[in-house]
Amino acid sequence: MSESQIKLYYKNATAELIGTEHGITPAQLKALAEETSPLISQLNNERKDGKTPYRDLPYSKEISQKVKGLVAELKDRCENLVVLGIGGSALGNIALQTALNPYMHNLDDTQHSSPRLFVFDNIDPVQFGLFLDWVSDRLDKTIFNVISKSGQTTETLSQFMIIRQLLLDKLGPEGLQNHVIITTDLTQGPLCKIAADAALRCLEVPQGVGGRFSVLSAVGLFGAAMCGVDIDSLLAGARDMDSRVSCEDFYKNPAAVNAAINYHFYNRGKKISVMMSYSFRLKDLADWYRQLWAESLGKAKDLTGDEVHIGPTPIKALGATDQHSQVQLYLEGPNDKLFTFLQVNNFDKKLKIGPAPDSAPELAFLAGKDLGTLLNNEKKATEYALLHCKRPCLTVVFDEVNAYTVGQFIYLYEVTTSFAGALFKIDTYNQPAVKFVREAIPALEGKSGCDEMGRKCEELAQQIQSLTKIDGDFLV
Repeated sequence: MSESQIKLYYKNATAELIGTEHGITPAQLKALAEETSPLISQLNNERKDGKTPYRDLPYSKEISQKVKGLVAELKDRCENLVVLGIGGSALGNIALQTALNPYMHNLDDTQHSSPRLFVFDNIDPVQFGLFLDWVSDRLDKTIFNVISKSGQTTETLSQFMIIRQLLLDKLGPEGLQNHVIITTDLTQGPLCKIAADAALRCLEVPQGVGGRFSVLSAVGLFGAAMCGVDIDSLLAGARDMDSRVSCEDFYKNPAAVNAAINYHFYNRGKKISVMMSYSFRLKDLADWYRQLWAESLGKAKDLTGDEVHIGPTPIKALGATDQHSQVQLYLEGPNDKLFTFLQVNNFDKKLKIGPAPDSAPELAFLAGKDLGTLLNNEKKATEYALLHCKRPCLTVVFDEVNAYTVGQFIYLYEVTTSFAGALFKIDTYNQPAVKFVREAIPALEGKSGCDEMGRKCEELAQQIQSLTKIDGDFLV
Protein backbone atom coordinates (compact mmCIF):
# COMPACT_ATOMS: atom_id res chain seq x y z
CA MET A 1 0.00 0.00 0.00
CA SER A 2 1.31 3.43 -0.88
CA GLU A 3 1.29 5.92 1.96
CA SER A 4 1.59 8.95 -0.33
CA GLN A 5 -0.84 11.76 0.30
CA ILE A 6 -2.54 13.89 -2.31
CA LYS A 7 -2.00 17.61 -1.79
CA LEU A 8 -4.00 20.76 -2.58
CA TYR A 9 -1.86 23.56 -4.05
CA TYR A 10 -3.49 27.00 -3.99
CA LYS A 11 -0.74 29.61 -4.54
CA ASN A 12 -1.90 30.16 -8.13
CA ALA A 13 -5.22 31.46 -6.86
CA THR A 14 -3.57 34.22 -4.84
CA ALA A 15 -3.00 37.90 -5.55
CA GLU A 16 0.74 37.29 -5.46
CA LEU A 17 0.43 35.46 -8.79
CA ILE A 18 -2.57 37.04 -10.54
CA GLY A 19 -3.04 40.42 -8.86
CA THR A 20 -5.52 41.81 -6.38
CA GLU A 21 -8.45 42.14 -8.80
CA HIS A 22 -8.71 38.41 -9.44
CA GLY A 23 -6.55 36.77 -6.74
CA ILE A 24 -6.97 36.21 -3.01
CA THR A 25 -4.99 38.66 -0.91
CA PRO A 26 -3.43 37.66 2.43
CA ALA A 27 -6.07 39.73 4.23
CA GLN A 28 -8.87 37.98 2.34
CA LEU A 29 -7.41 34.55 3.10
CA LYS A 30 -7.18 35.50 6.78
CA ALA A 31 -10.86 36.57 6.72
CA LEU A 32 -11.79 33.28 5.03
CA ALA A 33 -9.92 31.38 7.71
CA GLU A 34 -11.81 33.25 10.43
CA GLU A 35 -15.16 32.56 8.75
CA THR A 36 -14.45 28.90 8.02
CA SER A 37 -12.63 27.82 11.18
CA PRO A 38 -15.79 27.61 13.35
CA LEU A 39 -17.33 25.37 10.72
CA ILE A 40 -14.61 22.75 11.26
CA SER A 41 -15.84 22.18 14.80
CA GLN A 42 -19.43 22.40 13.62
CA LEU A 43 -18.97 19.68 11.00
CA ASN A 44 -16.97 17.51 13.39
CA ASN A 45 -19.79 17.77 15.93
CA GLU A 46 -22.42 17.01 13.28
CA ARG A 47 -20.44 13.91 12.40
CA LYS A 48 -20.34 12.82 16.08
CA ASP A 49 -24.10 13.36 16.29
CA GLY A 50 -24.67 11.05 13.33
CA LYS A 51 -25.86 13.80 10.98
CA THR A 52 -23.31 13.03 8.24
CA PRO A 53 -23.14 9.22 8.12
CA TYR A 54 -21.16 9.24 4.86
CA ARG A 55 -18.14 10.27 6.93
CA ASP A 56 -18.17 6.98 8.84
CA LEU A 57 -18.24 4.75 5.75
CA PRO A 58 -14.43 4.27 5.56
CA TYR A 59 -14.55 2.74 9.06
CA SER A 60 -17.40 0.27 8.47
CA LYS A 61 -16.00 -3.25 8.71
CA GLU A 62 -19.52 -4.63 8.38
CA ILE A 63 -19.95 -3.18 4.88
CA SER A 64 -16.55 -4.23 3.59
CA GLN A 65 -16.85 -7.73 5.06
CA LYS A 66 -20.27 -8.27 3.52
CA VAL A 67 -19.01 -7.02 0.16
CA LYS A 68 -15.95 -9.29 0.31
CA GLY A 69 -18.07 -12.27 1.27
CA LEU A 70 -20.40 -11.76 -1.67
CA VAL A 71 -17.48 -11.23 -4.04
CA ALA A 72 -15.86 -14.48 -2.87
CA GLU A 73 -19.12 -16.29 -3.55
CA LEU A 74 -19.70 -14.86 -7.02
CA LYS A 75 -16.41 -13.90 -8.62
CA ASP A 76 -15.33 -17.30 -9.95
CA ARG A 77 -18.54 -17.74 -11.93
CA CYS A 78 -18.78 -14.18 -13.21
CA GLU A 79 -17.22 -13.00 -16.46
CA ASN A 80 -19.42 -9.90 -16.84
CA LEU A 81 -20.63 -7.56 -14.10
CA VAL A 82 -23.42 -5.26 -15.23
CA VAL A 83 -24.37 -2.28 -13.08
CA LEU A 84 -27.83 -0.81 -13.61
CA GLY A 85 -27.97 2.58 -11.93
CA ILE A 86 -27.93 6.30 -12.60
CA GLY A 87 -26.31 9.34 -10.97
CA GLY A 88 -24.70 8.42 -7.67
CA SER A 89 -25.47 4.77 -8.30
CA ALA A 90 -23.25 4.76 -11.38
CA LEU A 91 -20.71 7.59 -11.46
CA GLY A 92 -18.60 6.28 -8.58
CA ASN A 93 -18.46 2.82 -10.14
CA ILE A 94 -17.33 4.31 -13.45
CA ALA A 95 -14.74 6.54 -11.79
CA LEU A 96 -13.20 3.70 -9.79
CA GLN A 97 -13.03 1.46 -12.85
CA THR A 98 -11.33 4.11 -15.00
CA ALA A 99 -8.89 5.11 -12.26
CA LEU A 100 -7.89 1.74 -10.89
CA ASN A 101 -8.19 -0.85 -13.66
CA PRO A 102 -6.28 -1.12 -16.94
CA TYR A 103 -7.59 0.83 -19.92
CA MET A 104 -8.06 -2.46 -21.80
CA HIS A 105 -9.71 -4.23 -18.85
CA ASN A 106 -12.89 -5.14 -20.74
CA LEU A 107 -11.12 -6.14 -23.95
CA ASP A 108 -7.92 -7.96 -23.06
CA ASP A 109 -8.34 -11.00 -20.82
CA THR A 110 -4.58 -11.17 -20.22
CA GLN A 111 -4.74 -7.87 -18.31
CA HIS A 112 -7.12 -9.02 -15.61
CA SER A 113 -8.48 -12.01 -13.74
CA SER A 114 -11.74 -10.31 -12.78
CA PRO A 115 -15.03 -9.67 -14.58
CA ARG A 116 -15.56 -7.12 -17.29
CA LEU A 117 -17.59 -4.16 -16.01
CA PHE A 118 -20.49 -2.55 -17.87
CA VAL A 119 -22.32 0.39 -16.28
CA PHE A 120 -25.64 1.46 -17.81
CA ASP A 121 -26.51 4.88 -16.46
CA ASN A 122 -28.94 5.79 -19.24
CA ILE A 123 -31.90 4.23 -21.01
CA ASP A 124 -30.95 4.82 -24.61
CA PRO A 125 -32.71 1.91 -26.37
CA VAL A 126 -30.05 1.47 -29.04
CA GLN A 127 -27.15 1.26 -26.58
CA PHE A 128 -28.97 -1.01 -24.15
CA GLY A 129 -30.55 -3.11 -26.90
CA LEU A 130 -27.23 -3.82 -28.57
CA PHE A 131 -25.75 -4.84 -25.26
CA LEU A 132 -28.68 -7.19 -24.62
CA ASP A 133 -28.05 -8.80 -28.00
CA TRP A 134 -24.46 -9.44 -26.92
CA VAL A 135 -25.11 -10.59 -23.36
CA SER A 136 -28.18 -12.77 -23.95
CA ASP A 137 -26.00 -15.80 -24.75
CA ARG A 138 -23.69 -15.07 -21.82
CA LEU A 139 -26.23 -14.81 -19.01
CA ASP A 140 -24.87 -17.86 -17.19
CA LYS A 141 -21.58 -15.96 -16.66
CA THR A 142 -23.13 -12.53 -15.95
CA ILE A 143 -24.12 -10.84 -12.68
CA PHE A 144 -26.45 -7.82 -12.66
CA ASN A 145 -26.09 -5.33 -9.81
CA VAL A 146 -29.23 -3.19 -9.65
CA ILE A 147 -28.59 -0.02 -7.62
CA SER A 148 -31.20 2.49 -6.47
CA LYS A 149 -31.18 4.11 -3.04
CA SER A 150 -34.90 4.85 -3.13
CA GLY A 151 -35.74 1.62 -4.91
CA GLN A 152 -38.00 3.53 -7.26
CA THR A 153 -35.68 5.12 -9.80
CA THR A 154 -37.69 4.93 -13.02
CA GLU A 155 -34.76 4.51 -15.37
CA THR A 156 -33.08 1.79 -13.33
CA LEU A 157 -36.32 -0.11 -12.68
CA SER A 158 -37.21 -0.04 -16.38
CA GLN A 159 -33.82 -1.59 -17.21
CA PHE A 160 -34.22 -4.16 -14.45
CA MET A 161 -37.69 -5.15 -15.65
CA ILE A 162 -36.20 -5.96 -19.05
CA ILE A 163 -33.32 -7.94 -17.50
CA ARG A 164 -35.64 -9.71 -15.09
CA GLN A 165 -37.80 -11.02 -17.90
CA LEU A 166 -34.76 -11.99 -19.95
CA LEU A 167 -33.35 -14.00 -17.05
CA LEU A 168 -36.70 -15.65 -16.31
CA ASP A 169 -37.14 -16.61 -19.96
CA LYS A 170 -33.61 -17.97 -20.36
CA LEU A 171 -32.68 -19.31 -16.93
CA GLY A 172 -35.90 -19.42 -14.92
CA PRO A 173 -36.55 -18.20 -11.34
CA GLU A 174 -33.36 -19.83 -10.08
CA GLY A 175 -31.39 -17.94 -12.72
CA LEU A 176 -32.92 -14.69 -11.51
CA GLN A 177 -31.86 -15.49 -7.94
CA ASN A 178 -28.34 -16.47 -8.95
CA HIS A 179 -27.60 -13.58 -11.28
CA VAL A 180 -29.06 -10.47 -9.62
CA ILE A 181 -27.73 -8.43 -6.69
CA ILE A 182 -29.95 -5.62 -5.41
CA THR A 183 -28.37 -2.59 -3.71
CA THR A 184 -31.01 -0.38 -2.13
CA ASP A 185 -32.65 0.87 1.04
CA LEU A 186 -33.63 -2.40 2.69
CA THR A 187 -36.61 -0.94 4.59
CA GLN A 188 -38.80 0.45 1.81
CA GLY A 189 -39.34 0.96 -1.91
CA PRO A 190 -40.45 -1.26 -4.82
CA LEU A 191 -36.97 -2.69 -5.36
CA CYS A 192 -36.82 -3.89 -1.76
CA LYS A 193 -40.21 -5.59 -2.21
CA ILE A 194 -39.16 -7.24 -5.47
CA ALA A 195 -35.97 -8.52 -3.88
CA ALA A 196 -37.86 -10.00 -0.93
CA ASP A 197 -40.47 -11.63 -3.15
CA ALA A 198 -37.88 -13.25 -5.45
CA ALA A 199 -35.38 -14.05 -2.67
CA LEU A 200 -32.64 -11.99 -4.31
CA ARG A 201 -29.31 -11.21 -2.64
CA CYS A 202 -29.18 -7.66 -1.30
CA LEU A 203 -26.66 -5.04 -0.27
CA GLU A 204 -27.70 -1.96 1.66
CA VAL A 205 -27.45 1.73 0.86
CA PRO A 206 -26.88 3.05 4.41
CA GLN A 207 -29.55 5.23 5.97
CA GLY A 208 -28.87 8.94 5.60
CA VAL A 209 -26.26 8.54 2.87
CA GLY A 210 -27.29 10.28 -0.35
CA GLY A 211 -26.41 8.64 -3.64
CA ARG A 212 -23.74 11.18 -4.49
CA PHE A 213 -21.99 10.44 -1.15
CA SER A 214 -22.36 6.64 -1.41
CA VAL A 215 -19.35 5.50 -3.44
CA LEU A 216 -17.51 4.27 -0.32
CA SER A 217 -20.50 2.12 0.65
CA ALA A 218 -21.59 -1.12 -1.03
CA VAL A 219 -22.81 1.06 -3.92
CA GLY A 220 -19.24 1.49 -5.15
CA LEU A 221 -17.31 -1.12 -3.17
CA PHE A 222 -19.06 -4.20 -4.59
CA GLY A 223 -18.34 -3.40 -8.23
CA ALA A 224 -14.82 -2.29 -7.38
CA ALA A 225 -14.01 -5.44 -5.41
CA MET A 226 -15.57 -7.70 -8.05
CA CYS A 227 -13.32 -6.11 -10.66
CA GLY A 228 -10.12 -6.46 -8.66
CA VAL A 229 -9.80 -3.08 -6.93
CA ASP A 230 -8.16 -3.17 -3.49
CA ILE A 231 -11.04 -1.77 -1.46
CA ASP A 232 -9.07 -2.03 1.80
CA SER A 233 -6.52 0.40 0.38
CA LEU A 234 -9.30 2.62 -0.99
CA LEU A 235 -10.92 2.88 2.44
CA ALA A 236 -7.56 3.35 4.15
CA GLY A 237 -6.89 6.33 1.90
CA ALA A 238 -10.26 7.80 2.85
CA ARG A 239 -9.44 7.34 6.53
CA ASP A 240 -6.10 9.08 5.96
CA MET A 241 -7.93 12.06 4.47
CA ASP A 242 -10.50 12.01 7.26
CA SER A 243 -7.79 12.76 9.80
CA ARG A 244 -6.62 15.71 7.70
CA VAL A 245 -10.06 17.23 7.01
CA SER A 246 -11.01 16.94 10.69
CA CYS A 247 -8.05 19.11 11.71
CA GLU A 248 -9.12 22.24 13.60
CA ASP A 249 -6.30 24.30 12.08
CA PHE A 250 -7.76 25.89 8.94
CA TYR A 251 -4.42 26.17 7.16
CA LYS A 252 -3.73 22.45 7.62
CA ASN A 253 -7.22 21.32 6.58
CA PRO A 254 -7.36 20.80 2.79
CA ALA A 255 -11.15 20.50 2.64
CA ALA A 256 -11.67 23.73 4.59
CA VAL A 257 -9.14 25.62 2.44
CA ASN A 258 -10.57 24.19 -0.78
CA ALA A 259 -14.15 25.09 0.14
CA ALA A 260 -13.21 28.57 1.36
CA ILE A 261 -11.36 29.40 -1.85
CA ASN A 262 -14.25 28.15 -3.99
CA TYR A 263 -16.69 30.16 -1.85
CA HIS A 264 -14.54 33.28 -2.13
CA PHE A 265 -14.38 33.19 -5.92
CA TYR A 266 -18.07 32.38 -6.31
CA ASN A 267 -18.90 35.53 -4.36
CA ARG A 268 -16.61 37.53 -6.65
CA GLY A 269 -18.27 36.58 -9.89
CA LYS A 270 -16.42 33.35 -10.68
CA LYS A 271 -19.45 31.09 -10.55
CA ILE A 272 -18.10 28.31 -12.81
CA SER A 273 -15.82 25.61 -11.44
CA VAL A 274 -13.71 23.75 -14.02
CA MET A 275 -12.01 20.51 -13.00
CA MET A 276 -9.37 19.58 -15.58
CA SER A 277 -7.61 16.26 -15.22
CA TYR A 278 -4.17 15.73 -16.77
CA SER A 279 -4.57 11.99 -16.43
CA PHE A 280 -6.99 9.82 -18.36
CA ARG A 281 -7.32 7.61 -15.30
CA LEU A 282 -8.70 10.51 -13.25
CA LYS A 283 -11.06 11.91 -15.87
CA ASP A 284 -14.17 10.18 -14.53
CA LEU A 285 -13.47 11.39 -11.00
CA ALA A 286 -14.16 14.82 -12.49
CA ASP A 287 -17.50 13.48 -13.73
CA TRP A 288 -18.25 12.12 -10.23
CA TYR A 289 -17.29 15.49 -8.72
CA ARG A 290 -19.62 17.28 -11.13
CA GLN A 291 -22.69 15.53 -9.70
CA LEU A 292 -21.48 15.91 -6.11
CA TRP A 293 -20.95 19.65 -6.52
CA ALA A 294 -24.07 20.39 -8.60
CA GLU A 295 -26.68 18.44 -6.63
CA SER A 296 -25.29 19.44 -3.25
CA LEU A 297 -24.77 23.17 -3.79
CA GLY A 298 -27.40 24.17 -6.35
CA LYS A 299 -30.23 25.37 -4.12
CA ALA A 300 -33.06 27.90 -4.40
CA LYS A 301 -33.32 28.60 -0.67
CA ASP A 302 -30.93 28.93 2.23
CA LEU A 303 -31.40 27.43 5.68
CA THR A 304 -33.64 30.31 6.77
CA GLY A 305 -35.97 29.85 3.80
CA ASP A 306 -34.83 32.94 1.92
CA GLU A 307 -34.53 32.64 -1.86
CA VAL A 308 -30.86 32.68 -2.88
CA HIS A 309 -30.66 30.58 -6.07
CA ILE A 310 -27.09 29.70 -5.31
CA GLY A 311 -24.62 27.21 -6.70
CA PRO A 312 -21.38 27.08 -8.68
CA THR A 313 -21.63 25.36 -12.07
CA PRO A 314 -19.16 22.44 -12.35
CA ILE A 315 -17.53 21.66 -15.69
CA LYS A 316 -15.22 18.74 -16.45
CA ALA A 317 -12.31 18.90 -18.86
CA LEU A 318 -9.48 16.57 -19.87
CA GLY A 319 -5.96 17.67 -20.61
CA ALA A 320 -4.47 17.77 -23.11
CA THR A 321 -7.63 17.01 -25.13
CA ASP A 322 -9.58 20.07 -24.07
CA GLN A 323 -6.71 22.46 -24.64
CA HIS A 324 -7.91 22.11 -28.21
CA SER A 325 -11.62 22.53 -27.49
CA GLN A 326 -12.16 24.76 -24.43
CA VAL A 327 -9.02 26.67 -23.50
CA GLN A 328 -9.51 29.48 -26.03
CA LEU A 329 -12.72 30.35 -24.17
CA TYR A 330 -11.03 29.95 -20.80
CA LEU A 331 -8.24 32.36 -21.75
CA GLU A 332 -10.11 35.10 -23.59
CA GLY A 333 -13.74 34.60 -22.57
CA PRO A 334 -15.35 35.87 -19.37
CA ASN A 335 -13.12 35.70 -16.31
CA ASP A 336 -15.83 33.89 -14.40
CA LYS A 337 -14.15 30.55 -13.63
CA LEU A 338 -12.01 28.90 -10.99
CA PHE A 339 -9.85 26.09 -12.37
CA THR A 340 -8.80 22.94 -10.51
CA PHE A 341 -6.18 20.77 -12.19
CA LEU A 342 -5.60 17.11 -11.32
CA GLN A 343 -1.90 16.38 -11.73
CA VAL A 344 -0.06 13.05 -11.51
CA ASN A 345 3.66 13.18 -10.81
CA ASN A 346 4.49 9.54 -11.54
CA PHE A 347 2.62 7.62 -14.21
CA ASP A 348 2.56 3.83 -14.18
CA LYS A 349 4.16 3.65 -17.62
CA LYS A 350 7.01 5.48 -19.28
CA LEU A 351 6.82 5.90 -23.04
CA LYS A 352 9.76 7.33 -24.95
CA ILE A 353 8.99 9.47 -28.01
CA GLY A 354 10.66 8.19 -31.16
CA PRO A 355 13.30 10.02 -33.22
CA ALA A 356 12.35 12.90 -35.46
CA PRO A 357 11.99 12.01 -39.16
CA ASP A 358 14.74 13.38 -41.38
CA SER A 359 12.08 15.40 -43.21
CA ALA A 360 11.06 17.19 -39.98
CA PRO A 361 14.21 18.05 -38.01
CA GLU A 362 12.27 20.76 -36.19
CA LEU A 363 10.69 17.95 -34.12
CA ALA A 364 14.04 16.93 -32.65
CA PHE A 365 13.19 18.69 -29.37
CA LEU A 366 10.63 15.93 -28.70
CA ALA A 367 12.80 12.96 -29.59
CA GLY A 368 13.64 10.67 -26.69
CA LYS A 369 11.43 12.56 -24.24
CA ASP A 370 8.96 10.83 -21.93
CA LEU A 371 5.26 11.11 -22.85
CA GLY A 372 4.20 11.53 -19.21
CA THR A 373 6.62 14.43 -18.82
CA LEU A 374 5.15 15.98 -21.94
CA LEU A 375 1.61 15.64 -20.54
CA ASN A 376 2.64 17.39 -17.33
CA ASN A 377 4.35 20.11 -19.35
CA GLU A 378 1.06 20.53 -21.21
CA LYS A 379 -0.57 21.15 -17.84
CA LYS A 380 2.10 23.69 -16.90
CA ALA A 381 1.68 25.47 -20.23
CA THR A 382 -2.09 25.70 -19.79
CA GLU A 383 -1.71 26.89 -16.20
CA TYR A 384 0.87 29.47 -17.25
CA ALA A 385 -1.49 30.80 -19.95
CA LEU A 386 -4.37 31.02 -17.48
CA LEU A 387 -2.21 32.84 -14.92
CA HIS A 388 -1.03 35.23 -17.63
CA CYS A 389 -4.70 36.02 -18.26
CA LYS A 390 -5.34 36.46 -14.51
CA ARG A 391 -7.41 33.29 -14.10
CA PRO A 392 -7.20 31.62 -10.64
CA CYS A 393 -6.01 28.01 -10.52
CA LEU A 394 -5.84 25.23 -7.94
CA THR A 395 -4.09 21.89 -8.34
CA VAL A 396 -4.71 18.57 -6.62
CA VAL A 397 -1.38 16.75 -6.82
CA PHE A 398 -1.24 12.94 -6.92
CA ASP A 399 2.20 11.45 -6.48
CA GLU A 400 0.71 8.40 -8.20
CA VAL A 401 -2.75 7.01 -8.95
CA ASN A 402 -3.71 4.02 -6.82
CA ALA A 403 -6.57 2.93 -4.59
CA TYR A 404 -5.08 4.74 -1.59
CA THR A 405 -4.80 8.14 -3.30
CA VAL A 406 -8.17 7.78 -5.05
CA GLY A 407 -9.78 7.07 -1.68
CA GLN A 408 -8.22 10.29 -0.38
CA PHE A 409 -9.56 12.29 -3.32
CA ILE A 410 -13.10 10.99 -2.92
CA TYR A 411 -13.19 11.78 0.78
CA LEU A 412 -11.53 15.17 0.29
CA TYR A 413 -14.21 16.33 -2.12
CA GLU A 414 -17.08 14.89 -0.13
CA VAL A 415 -16.00 16.88 2.93
CA THR A 416 -15.12 19.92 0.82
CA THR A 417 -18.73 19.84 -0.34
CA SER A 418 -19.96 19.79 3.26
CA PHE A 419 -17.79 22.82 4.07
CA ALA A 420 -18.99 24.67 0.97
CA GLY A 421 -22.63 24.03 1.84
CA ALA A 422 -22.04 25.34 5.36
CA LEU A 423 -20.39 28.48 3.98
CA PHE A 424 -23.28 29.06 1.57
CA LYS A 425 -25.70 28.36 4.45
CA ILE A 426 -27.75 25.85 2.46
CA ASP A 427 -28.84 22.24 3.02
CA THR A 428 -26.04 20.31 1.35
CA TYR A 429 -27.76 16.94 1.49
CA ASN A 430 -31.25 17.43 0.04
CA GLN A 431 -32.29 17.85 -3.60
CA PRO A 432 -35.89 19.11 -3.54
CA ALA A 433 -36.11 20.23 -7.16
CA VAL A 434 -35.67 16.76 -8.68
CA LYS A 435 -39.22 15.88 -7.59
CA PHE A 436 -40.55 17.84 -10.57
CA VAL A 437 -38.83 15.52 -13.03
CA ARG A 438 -39.33 12.42 -10.89
CA GLU A 439 -43.08 12.93 -10.77
CA ALA A 440 -43.43 14.02 -14.41
CA ILE A 441 -42.03 10.79 -15.87
CA PRO A 442 -44.60 8.36 -14.37
CA ALA A 443 -47.40 10.74 -15.35
CA LEU A 444 -46.21 10.80 -18.96
CA GLU A 445 -45.94 7.01 -18.90
CA GLY A 446 -49.61 6.70 -17.95
CA LYS A 447 -49.52 6.23 -14.17
CA SER A 448 -52.97 6.66 -12.64
CA GLY A 449 -54.03 8.30 -9.39
CA CYS A 450 -52.13 11.15 -7.74
CA ASP A 451 -48.45 11.79 -7.35
CA GLU A 452 -46.75 12.40 -4.00
CA MET A 453 -47.39 16.13 -4.40
CA GLY A 454 -51.14 15.49 -4.62
CA ARG A 455 -51.51 16.28 -8.32
CA LYS A 456 -53.64 14.03 -10.53
CA CYS A 457 -51.29 12.21 -12.87
CA GLU A 458 -53.62 12.52 -15.85
CA GLU A 459 -53.89 16.29 -15.46
CA LEU A 460 -50.15 16.63 -14.96
CA ALA A 461 -49.49 14.62 -18.12
CA GLN A 462 -51.84 16.86 -20.10
CA GLN A 463 -50.13 19.98 -18.76
CA ILE A 464 -46.68 18.65 -19.64
CA GLN A 465 -47.78 17.61 -23.13
CA SER A 466 -49.27 21.03 -23.81
CA LEU A 467 -46.05 22.76 -22.79
CA THR A 468 -43.68 20.43 -24.64
CA LYS A 469 -45.65 19.71 -27.81
CA ILE A 470 -43.71 20.84 -30.87
CA ASP A 471 -45.49 23.73 -32.59
CA GLY A 472 -44.93 23.50 -36.33
CA ASP A 473 -45.07 27.30 -36.66
CA PHE A 474 -41.71 27.46 -34.88
CA LEU A 475 -39.91 24.81 -36.90
CA VAL A 476 -37.48 26.27 -39.42
